Amino acid sequence: MDTPTQVTSSVPADLPSTALVDREQAEGYVAMICFKHGPPRLQGVELEWTVHHGTDLARAMDTSLLSRALGPHAPPAISSYRAQQRLPQGSLITVEPGGQVEISTPPNRSSADLISVATSDMATLAGLLDEHGLVLGHHGADPHRRPNRLLKVPRYVAMQAAFDRIGPHGSRMMCSTASIQICLDAGEADQVVARWRAVHALGPTLVALFANSTHLDGRDTGWASSRLRATLGTCPPFTLAPEPSDDPAAQWARMAMEAPVICVRGDGPSWTAPPGLTFPAWIAEPARVGRPPTFDDLDYHLSTLFPPVRPKGYLEIRYLDAQPGTRWVAAFALISALMARPSTVDQVLGLTEASQGRWLEAARDGLADPALRAAARQVVHLGADSLDHLDLAAVQYRQVLGELALLAEAIPTSQRCPV
Repeated sequence: MDTPTQVTSSVPADLPSTALVDREQAEGYVAMICFKHGPPRLQGVELEWTVHHGTDLARAMDTSLLSRALGPHAPPAISSYRAQQRLPQGSLITVEPGGQVEISTPPNRSSADLISVATSDMATLAGLLDEHGLVLGHHGADPHRRPNRLLKVPRYVAMQAAFDRIGPHGSRMMCSTASIQICLDAGEADQVVARWRAVHALGPTLVALFANSTHLDGRDTGWASSRLRATLGTCPPFTLAPEPSDDPAAQWARMAMEAPVICVRGDGPSWTAPPGLTFPAWIAEPARVGRPPTFDDLDYHLSTLFPPVRPKGYLEIRYLDAQPGTRWVAAFALISALMARPSTVDQVLGLTEASQGRWLEAARDGLADPALRAAARQVVHLGADSLDHLDLAAVQYRQVLGELALLAEAIPTSQRCPV
């Protein structure tokens, strides 16, 4: 989902308030900050859930109850506490427009430590909610309730206004969906293109493998991942995966320039952008907004883009449905193991050659799609064979290996299978 964290960079501290001169300057800045080069060492996860009343899963949520449950860990959007406290292991809680909660771990060099941190903080979060009769959802979309935006902050008012002009999917994405986001370093300069291609090539296969959001708005949608369907339909083509490119930084920068500006921050309650405004148009015609855009505005614009993978200096993999309980550990370990070595990255690109680009098929048909089903078997086996690349503790290794074995067993052997 959506965390409005400002993209950091190595530019001077006074640059964010500096007005942009032209499109070339803006594109160069985006390309510089969104693909940072270096050894792929750090990783993180953002785990998101819908939240429900334990005695009535279809009952509407309200922010006052959620704020009381989270206490000093509640984010400023729903809390009166002066300073938000992190969870005991360092994760930060955010609340999404429809009342979904998310924990974001600090970056970590160790897969084992990251799993321990996220598992512990998830348990703490579940305990806080339980004391107030609330429970975490088990699916990538709310199967019980219609979209209902609880947060009235200017950012989300502007986003909904922009997305509602396109269709119903934006409200569903904002208010009724939950995902796992896995964050990995982009890699050395000579690795970035292959790693960028690999996380996209894996996408449809892993979407199909972990899809669990058939129900939305209280009805069966007929889609394996109604969450991904909503996300892809929010603001196409900018919420779709890009074509393979030998220069992903330049490609991403061009896309950011062509995408509509969703929010224009100001002192008033309305941040709604003029319809059809792009960043180059804002630079060329600042009178349309009343002021020229700054580097800080451009950072904020990047936080309103929702592709399957978002480059933020690192790679933020956003395409997986939220999972029940600790099943997210298997998803994280599988992707991390497949991306841990250049040799496995190359194998991923080979194994997914026939399934690359099948995003809509993955969202609609899941493992009923023959190409995705075949790729899923091979990807799971490669991931299991590659777990030794991670520094998992023995109990974690056994847990993940067992989960991957169950996933492999659940992959249908024939084309006629349930979605």
